[in-house]
Amino acid sequence: MTGRTLRLSRLRRVGPEGRGGRPAEARETRGGRPRRRGAQPKVVALGGGMGLSASLAALRRITGDLTAVVTVADDGGSSGRLRDELGVLPPGDLRKALAALCGDDDWGQTWARVIQHRFQTEGDLHGHAVGNVLIVALWEQLGDHVKALDLVGRLLGAHGRVLPMSAVPLELQALVKGHDPDRPDDVDTVRGQATVALTRGEVQSVHLVPHDPPAVPEAVAAVLDADWVVLGPGSWFSSVMPHLLVPELVDALMATKARRVLSLNLAPQPGETEGFSPQRHLEVLARHAPKLALDVVLADTAAVPDRESLAEAAKRFGAAVELAPVARTDGTPRHDPELLAAAYDRIFRMHGRIGPWR
Repeated sequence: MTGRTLRLSRLRRVGPEGRGGRPAEARETRGGRPRRRGAQPKVVALGGGMGLSASLAALRRITGDLTAVVTVADDGGSSGRLRDELGVLPPGDLRKALAALCGDDDWGQTWARVIQHRFQTEGDLHGHAVGNVLIVALWEQLGDHVKALDLVGRLLGAHGRVLPMSAVPLELQALVKGHDPDRPDDVDTVRGQATVALTRGEVQSVHLVPHDPPAVPEAVAAVLDADWVVLGPGSWFSSVMPHLLVPELVDALMATKARRVLSLNLAPQPGETEGFSPQRHLEVLARHAPKLALDVVLADTAAVPDRESLAEAAKRFGAAVELAPVARTDGTPRHDPELLAAAYDRIFRMHGRIGPWR
């Protein structure tokens, strides 16, 4: 048994409450009533940025047993400044995930607006998000990333838990062909999530520095204990792929008995995935995680012009394709939380276990 396999076997025995979490047998709603875990699926969502937020806003409508595992490679904006100045994890994507888990009542929506609020000043606070500052302050006070995020979640009344995928700040690097328009055939190493996301060139592969980052144990335990793991949607190279570059997380994704669904984007992202078809997203995923298996690939009905090619690409992962209308009706490439929730709920029921969960 390898050292990593031994760690995974030990994590299987870790209670899903983790550090500072809630007991496994019952979880309380904000009204104080116990919620039996057996009545709903345990879902773990992997990603970052607005894509993960869209997924969480949908998933919290269909399960109260929800954990977000968030990438920590952001180096731009408020997060990048706090990371450079204080040497902390970038808090921005963690903040967005917490905001997405806030309820639709006055309490939840008020706190969602507060933590997303950005200062507008002529001084050093300009552009900083309130939630970023709050999260970093609690990290410094408690000295524990997970306990601090659990505390913020309780303050917000979040419908789920937010965890970083690693406890060390990560740098995303990419091999990009044509990053410099004057050298269209050259392949350069592009450093930093913000730069990779905006490159005009063709991203050929991505990797993390350090190359073998440690996963947060609670994140690994959540994946191993899940009924469903949801990957995507989101910026493909800078938010989705990083999770597949953390060895312990990849091992957990392959070892878990959970079913796995990949949620595709509504449209290619300018710069990072310009011109990508839905099936090309899967081809990129296969290059970075060739041993990964999937159960379902979810895509918006209107975003798939070639269903046969997508089905063929999904088959390489052992996955079925589910098409559903999940986009907003205003014409913008954004997911509608109610429609996405309905699609996830149907997938969980059609492809999940028969009978009550657990």
